[in-house]
Amino acid sequence: MIAGSVATRRAWPGGAVTVSVGASLGLAAVFMLIAVVAGMGSASLAGSGGGDVGGAGDGASALALREIPPEYLRLYRAAGARYGLDWAILAGIGKVECDHGRDHDPSCTHEGAVNSAGAGGPMQFIASTWATYGVDGDGDGRRDRWDPADAIYGAANDLHASGAPGNYRTAIFSYDHADWYVAEVQRWAAKYRGPPAAPAPREEGEGVMDGEGLAGADTRLAGETSTPVHFVAGERALLEPGDGRVALIPAGAPAVVQEMVVAGNEIQELPYGPNGHPDPRGATDEDCSSTLNYVLYRSGVRPIEEIVRDNPLAQDYVHWGAPGPGRWVTIYATTSPTDHVFVVIAGLRLDTSHDGTDVGPNRGEDGPRWRILDHIPTWAHWSVRHPPGL
Repeated sequence: MIAGSVATRRAWPGGAVTVSVGASLGLAAVFMLIAVVAGMGSASLAGSGGGDVGGAGDGASALALREIPPEYLRLYRAAGARYGLDWAILAGIGKVECDHGRDHDPSCTHEGAVNSAGAGGPMQFIASTWATYGVDGDGDGRRDRWDPADAIYGAANDLHASGAPGNYRTAIFSYDHADWYVAEVQRWAAKYRGPPAAPAPREEGEGVMDGEGLAGADTRLAGETSTPVHFVAGERALLEPGDGRVALIPAGAPAVVQEMVVAGNEIQELPYGPNGHPDPRGATDEDCSSTLNYVLYRSGVRPIEEIVRDNPLAQDYVHWGAPGPGRWVTIYATTSPTDHVFVVIAGLRLDTSHDGTDVGPNRGEDGPRWRILDHIPTWAHWSVRHPPGL
């Protein structure tokens, strides 16, 4: 649950809590939902995330099917159909607000609980806004902002009244008055929609793969970033010839690792500095730990709520994750002779330290950069860890 700069219905600036247990609608609500969805077969959908409500997989990406609880996915789609909206926008709001009902904060799931701004329920409504836009989404005769069906239908009603689908940006901004919030919702919506983005085209003479025809290349990544998205066959990331700030994404690596490489590319221009704490998103500079925090957040390995709440520093990564090197990702952290952390992603090191620890095109620069020294720097005793499963 994250708040904008002007809290109209949300919690508080920043973010709060760790993602955990999924919410449950209960059998009665599920049966009622089936009846609601069945009655909407002829409803029209607007926006790029449209599709028939009947099949949960229609128009939903693999990420959406894997990450969004089935009952929430059905509710987003059904509510989108009811109000002629892009269901993925609703899902983006549900992700940012309460992680589809899985956020630990009591205001997300506990009936009657609210946060410091008075917001409650999985879509984080305050009482006054709910009085205007609340909807009985599951037909049980009650409008309950802590009930997922009611809350999601209420959010759709709110967006529709605020200008969607004609102007999603205005509608989302009305929902939470912060530009970063609009961008975050739209970013998740893009991830959740089914149709893949077009792969980044290969420029003539570039000599690198663009992913088209490469087995395993997640070409949807091109639609999620403004940085170049170029793939290379195999399992190792490489620097693009002639551009030390672009890493080629290994098509043979898991999707989450490919996204980590994209994350590393996105922060290559930043100088070294402290402004990535506690929130690494949109920072004007990054230090060693906020660089790692951004990569773990951007790839979905570590929730932004957890990062903002815990504000992990280099020394915190000495014991984070699983011990030993990872198959794809390895984190090196130390407290002696000074606190520092860096990460190796698919064989390519992302590190803010450069003095004597790099021989590549970025060897004279500080800040988050790809480093190609052929061994791990020996100036410290490293704790070697990895994200579980990677």
